[in-house]
Amino acid sequence: MSGTTPEGARSEQEAASWVRGMFGRVAHRYDLANHLLSFNLDRWWRAHTVRRVRSILDRADARVLDICCGTGDLMLALARRRAVMGSDFCHPMLVRAREKIARRGAPAAVFESDAMRLPVRDGSLDLVTVAFGFRNLANYEAGLAEMRRVLRPGGAAAILEFSQPPNRAFAAVYNLYSRRVLPVIGGALSGSRDAYRYLPESVRKFPSAEELAGKMRAAGFAKVEFEYLTGGIVALHVGWVM
Repeated sequence: MSGTTPEGARSEQEAASWVRGMFGRVAHRYDLANHLLSFNLDRWWRAHTVRRVRSILDRADARVLDICCGTGDLMLALARRRAVMGSDFCHPMLVRAREKIARRGAPAAVFESDAMRLPVRDGSLDLVTVAFGFRNLANYEAGLAEMRRVLRPGGAAAILEFSQPPNRAFAAVYNLYSRRVLPVIGGALSGSRDAYRYLPESVRKFPSAEELAGKMRAAGFAKVEFEYLTGGIVALHVGWVM
């Protein structure tokens, strides 16, 4: 498979089903675990992403979709600048996102959909974003093709995702934390230790930042750029449609 490979999954359909179920089990504590395990850096990473795509958000008629939106943190950060949509294929995650939208009165709406089969017209969006959800797709090339399909000329895709730090010493420390500490704390917080064993393993198997940039170019994106954040724990890729 060219996407995520949870243990025991023998096909893209089984991988997607496992991921959907796993996120459903941790939805109730997902935000708490994210903030604690990242030392609240996840908030800064999302804010940086919003700043990076601000030129599109400031367009008067920009149409924006955050895919794999989960509980809605990136979507809500984007919504501080304009009305946005969010989608996810995990219903319990969307329930949490809707609760947050209602509490904040944010100009946002969500719908349930697989990121590889979006119910969106060709060339109808100006910006598609995804934060920490892309690596969980069952087929990365299909996901990129779908993002490219729904964007109009002048639009862009922004992918915020975990990566492998380029510095070997820092990477060793980070890998120790993600493989030994994260599963214990994440499992205790969420009640699903298997989820937090899967998550660091999915990062390890995910393409490098350079490889992901190459996949974006192969999918038809132009002027693909990426930057490492926090020593390379995270990478932000932006690709444009010309």
